Amino acid sequence: MDFIANYGLFLAKIVTVVVAIAAIATIVVNVAQRKKHQRGELRLTNLSEQYQEMREEMQAARLDEHQQKLWHKGQKKKHKLEAKQAKARAKRGETVSSDKPTLYVLDFKGSMDAHEVTSLREEITAVLAVIKPEDEVLLRLESPGGVVHGYGLAASQLQRLRENNVRLTVAVDKVAASGGYMMACVADRIVAAPFSIIGSIGVVAQVPNFHRLLKRNDIDVELHTAGQYKRTLTLFGENTEQGREKFREDLNETHLLFKRFVHEMRPALDIDAVATGEHWYGLQAKDKGLVDDVSTSDDLLIGLMKNHEVIGVRFAQHKKIMDRFTGSAANSLDRLLLRWWQRGEKPLL
Repeated sequence: MDFIANYGLFLAKIVTVVVAIAAIATIVVNVAQRKKHQRGELRLTNLSEQYQEMREEMQAARLDEHQQKLWHKGQKKKHKLEAKQAKARAKRGETVSSDKPTLYVLDFKGSMDAHEVTSLREEITAVLAVIKPEDEVLLRLESPGGVVHGYGLAASQLQRLRENNVRLTVAVDKVAASGGYMMACVADRIVAAPFSIIGSIGVVAQVPNFHRLLKRNDIDVELHTAGQYKRTLTLFGENTEQGREKFREDLNETHLLFKRFVHEMRPALDIDAVATGEHWYGLQAKDKGLVDDVSTSDDLLIGLMKNHEVIGVRFAQHKKIMDRFTGSAANSLDRLLLRWWQRGEKPLL
């Protein structure tokens, strides 16, 4: 019995040591992977292959049951042969590239603070690392605009493509207004859906003031600044006409910079006629020169697939659990702000 007890104790120690070593190894691997991918992960999707597979499936669906069986059998044989050939090429160290130029497809669905620019800059950097002279970029854009510095940076990221002589097309299915249009105008070509919202080249700001409410309740607020215009308008103090005038002056200066930027990107545009803060639908926007063609991004992509290998590029950021929670709350607030904008700034159908 003592032998069995000692042997069992020995096995327990061995198991404990093995489990401890495995746990340490797992932690080390996880930490290494986390460090490797802490910025995020670049994901590529062959959109040409996806479309071709969908097309073949639709064609097969129109066949009778016997023909479908033969078709699926032929597809399996075809894929098996392709896999065998790819394996043989890999063993020989050969690489296969398409004869067609590549169209890189990016997506930007902008929020009020334009935080999506973090992913956009990674995607553009990745594309510029492998771009060839005949390749192009298509950006599917959706944004009602937001903060000036956020969308200014997003537009600057797109300018990197322009400065490297990469042809850029922007497709707008829903909305590219204000900061969204600031991004779109960088493109060599803008394509908009017939009823997409385009334009809104203007600047807006509003500040609530609670001074009278506080005064009625005998609450004083002291605001101390160094610099005459460090604070032009305030939430709780008494605003002055001088402060209001300076605030309007800053807005007009920002609007002037916005107009100048759009005019530099699209010199043929009558900037004074369209920089009124108004927005137009895609069909109207084409007449005014704000966009070049009227079409959906789907038709545009299908047309380009005939002569291009189409690759979707997406940078997915890794988020901690707390970041996911706060990000979800921020997105909900952002959607609420977008609804308010939609109700106040454009007609509902």
